[in-house]
Amino acid sequence: MSFNHKHLIDITEYSDADIMTILETAKAFSAVNERAIKKVPTLKGKTIVNMFNEPSTRTRSSFELAEKRLSADSLNFGGSSTSTVKGESLIDTVETLNAYKIDCIVVRDKHAGAPYIVSQNTPASVICAGDGKHNHPTQALLDLYTIWEHKGSFEGLKVGLVGDINHSRVCGSLLPALKIMGCETYAIAPGTLLPPAPEVLGIDHVSSSLDDVLPELDVVYMLRVQQERLEGSPFPSIREYHNLFGLTRFREPLMKPDAIVCHPGPINRGVELDSYMADNPSRSVILEQVYSGICVRMAALYLLLGGSDNGLSA
Repeated sequence: MSFNHKHLIDITEYSDADIMTILETAKAFSAVNERAIKKVPTLKGKTIVNMFNEPSTRTRSSFELAEKRLSADSLNFGGSSTSTVKGESLIDTVETLNAYKIDCIVVRDKHAGAPYIVSQNTPASVICAGDGKHNHPTQALLDLYTIWEHKGSFEGLKVGLVGDINHSRVCGSLLPALKIMGCETYAIAPGTLLPPAPEVLGIDHVSSSLDDVLPELDVVYMLRVQQERLEGSPFPSIREYHNLFGLTRFREPLMKPDAIVCHPGPINRGVELDSYMADNPSRSVILEQVYSGICVRMAALYLLLGGSDNGLSA
């Protein structure tokens, strides 16, 4: 197994072989997570700092669980507890963390590019856990893992991302990752929720009609409407958005028989999805994505920090 990366900041720096190495390693860690004792000593003695300068529940808890199950020592750091609220610069904060002789910093920040700045000022490995509207590579990897588990292959898969593409850091990583893995990508959204140049993200097809595209898709990826990041009013009302771009029980007959539904969470029920589709046992893989997040983040930490395989193959 060859894996020669120190950081996980931009998914475009990873090849299809690199991504498959992470997914296959995540598969091994999935077996660990099915055990009665869900812990291995692979990163015992390693110290990981979770620097979350922006609120997060799913991503933070997923990283914390991944670190604990790898036997790493974790320090949770960020938000109102950081010295940045007192005026300290990000670089000075990182220099302080370096003095602790840490091995990895997991960074979530509202400012795009913050994880890269951290990586330039520390000898530790850095993982981007989401920065502004820019990037979220571990989310993309857990999405790929979930799709791979259901479809077995990426080649030729048609994946449609529906909704708030312009404000989504999920898209910033997932669309390039899908292209790296050989998928055909679709963006379905009102023009006000699309970036000025969608092709830069690797989008093959753009449509403003969900009903027209839905029959083509193998994976329907519903994006949360980022109401906290919207500028102005990009659509007349939530009700109209739901009628035109919401995935509902009335649209299910348009879908392929084996098409699956993804969502990065948290779900706005009655906006992107109705409850029937969000909870549909034959379609929705949303809770599987949550579980995939632990396995993928365990794999990324293990590979970046050069963990021993002690306990992994037991």
